[in-house]
Amino acid sequence: MSTTDDSYLVAKDKTADIPLRERWWHILDNYKIGIIPLPFFVLAGVLILLDCLAGKLPSDIVVMVATLAFFGFACGEFGKRLPLVGKMGAAAICATFIPSALVHYGLLPDVVVESTTKFYKSTNILYLYICCIIVGSIMSMNRQVLIQGFLRIFVPMLCGEVAGMLVGMAVGMALGLDPFQIFFFLILPIMAGGVGEGAIPLSMGYAAILHMEQGVALGRILPIVMLGSLTAIVIAGLLNQLGKRYPHLTGEGSLMPSKQGDREIAATEKLSGNVDVATIACGALLAILLYMVGMLLHRLIGLPAPVGMLFAAVAVKLAHGVSPRIQQGSQVVYKFFRTAVTYPILFAVGVAITPWQELVDAFTVQNLIVIVATVSTLVATGFLVGKKIGMHPIDVAIVSCCQSGQGGTGDVAILTAGNRMSLMPFAQIATRIGGAINVSLSLLVLSHFY
Repeated sequence: MSTTDDSYLVAKDKTADIPLRERWWHILDNYKIGIIPLPFFVLAGVLILLDCLAGKLPSDIVVMVATLAFFGFACGEFGKRLPLVGKMGAAAICATFIPSALVHYGLLPDVVVESTTKFYKSTNILYLYICCIIVGSIMSMNRQVLIQGFLRIFVPMLCGEVAGMLVGMAVGMALGLDPFQIFFFLILPIMAGGVGEGAIPLSMGYAAILHMEQGVALGRILPIVMLGSLTAIVIAGLLNQLGKRYPHLTGEGSLMPSKQGDREIAATEKLSGNVDVATIACGALLAILLYMVGMLLHRLIGLPAPVGMLFAAVAVKLAHGVSPRIQQGSQVVYKFFRTAVTYPILFAVGVAITPWQELVDAFTVQNLIVIVATVSTLVATGFLVGKKIGMHPIDVAIVSCCQSGQGGTGDVAILTAGNRMSLMPFAQIATRIGGAINVSLSLLVLSHFY
């Protein structure tokens, strides 16, 4: 017998010596869909199918955790494995828009759609996700970097918006579009800050000032918001790839260069890998309490709850309001939500609040050219200005992408595509504060001149 045959027999004997349980463990540890071991994924699919065949899929949190994880990670894994675009943010796009298309074409069982929509709208799970991400990322930042980042981020944001508006207007007029329609129904919706804080107030303002039905106005605005967010997701994915190719241009989730040997960073790093369950629970509770502070600020002064929570978290961080150990617990909570909850959340968003037909209807060549030109200019300006003032340009540019995001859900998708979830606090500033300023000023101007 040849040497090759001998090697084969030796390998076969070694395989035979491995206990069956260890082979099973190997499959569990090494074959996964997203984070779900393949056998668990198959079991979840079978159990969901049995519920669907029975005509009832409970919308309680136990069943919905399995359902959203199954579909969310399946869509995300599909996007990751697409050739070329798989590394350009396709996972986040697929996790959001494939479910929307499946709902529109009736390919997702009605019981799944009904239960997912009911669960998403009744639990406000998106806000739990955002508060854990924001508080965890703030608590993991160096204080000096945090201060400098918040002070400087407004410069590239403002420059990007001005440049984006000018280029968008120029491109739209070159295509023969009406300047009024370009600005108020294309450019402004892109930078309005999403749906709840952007498109809806904007449609209400248009209804009052332009004497049109709010539903008609919202129908024209919402698809543009979605296309702008989709463009930003793709650009964020491209920026992530650019950062891998040119590491000197990125801080991998940090806006500002930080000094080595910072005592605060060292204090938290010593706790790494040694955080008990009680500390993690305290980190989660801290995020929830700070969100409740944000809700209180919303009732008192009208500030959006996520923004109020953001400011409260920054104040706690700067005032040394919690110990390094609790900060470490917050970081563990942040990592859990970033890793385990992102794609399930995006699937729920796609099913519950993403209208596929409106997105398709707005997909005209002229609209697409104006949107891509506006968002690209906004992001490129953020990149160049950020570099000029000593910030990491790729990370600044990804925050600039969020100025075109579909609110909180858009921020999640953009930062997922850009692999920079730690930038969520700055993304919320770009989306919510920037959007509110744009909508308020534009409606004020429109009311005076129309």
